[in-house]
Amino acid sequence: MDPTHTGRVRVRALGHHTQNKLVLPTADLPWAQCLLPTTSSGISGLGQSPSFLVEGSWVMGYFRDGQKRQEPTVLGSLPGKPSELGKTSKGFYDPNFRLDKDGEPTEISVYPTTTDEPDVNRLAVHNPDKEHSSLTARKASRITGIPTADFNTTTAADGSSIAASDGDTFDQTEIPYNAVYPYNHVTESESGHIKETDDSFVIDENGVRTNHYRIHERHSSGTSTEIDNAGNQTNIIKSSHYQLISKDKKVYVAGNSDITIDGRHKLYINKNNTVDNHYDIQIGAGASINIQVDSGDVNIHTVQGKINMNAGSDYNLKVAGNMNVSVSGSITETVEGSKTSNTSGAVVHRGSTIDLNP
Repeated sequence: MDPTHTGRVRVRALGHHTQNKLVLPTADLPWAQCLLPTTSSGISGLGQSPSFLVEGSWVMGYFRDGQKRQEPTVLGSLPGKPSELGKTSKGFYDPNFRLDKDGEPTEISVYPTTTDEPDVNRLAVHNPDKEHSSLTARKASRITGIPTADFNTTTAADGSSIAASDGDTFDQTEIPYNAVYPYNHVTESESGHIKETDDSFVIDENGVRTNHYRIHERHSSGTSTEIDNAGNQTNIIKSSHYQLISKDKKVYVAGNSDITIDGRHKLYINKNNTVDNHYDIQIGAGASINIQVDSGDVNIHTVQGKINMNAGSDYNLKVAGNMNVSVSGSITETVEGSKTSNTSGAVVHRGSTIDLNP
């Protein structure tokens, strides 16, 4: 916790500092500056922020003030294969303690987290016997059998059949992780945020190469985006998704599109009341619009304006119950052909005058 916020760390140097923390407490160690790579400018916040070292990291460096040895500089970290867990009471170990199952502090350091395995990230090593917890969680939370819209077969008023739209299901894509050491380049933060740039491949006994290229970025909550070797992209959002666009948005889908929503769906067009900001739906030749409400009503309401319908062919209306029409003005019917009305019950016409053939 560098009070100057310049990325310095305290380092206990082998052969120079004692392991006895009573003789030399961690707070009395000199601050060491961390050398940044040339991809980071180290000035005015440009490049990457220093540093990604954690307590318990082993580092290599030098004293830039020579024999005085009060101005250490860290050149880099040294991964290894820990043979034991850290002891908070001793120097050269992470001083931060783990909590037991009851939430009480122990004498075991936070880092290293495990023993007898490399400090290299498990996602990069890909040992099936020691799978990374995030990969295990991804496999367990994969969603399958998501239903799509299902439009039932319908018979129109003229007896014709309206074709159904079969409701199938779809699955979240298989987890494409198949890393091969050392080609998966992994970055993981203390809280579990992960970035993978995977250049893995395998060559079989016949010399045929199979690529497992992949890009994966994951938040510790499980929200992630992943692009597999074929270029398929899977986005998983564990909470709400907000997308705010200041100008235009254009989307082109060359294949099919399915949207399944557990909650409601609202669409608001022309919020600013701009003239001619229409909402247009065009269906190409050979396809139909099918709307089905399993239990509920279909309500269409214009606050101001007309409802205009133009049927290029027949207009069929089938009502299972009563049909009620309320018109505040007049009704005009123009029929170029014949008109037939079949009524099983009584027929009543009321009006101030009734002209059957004026």
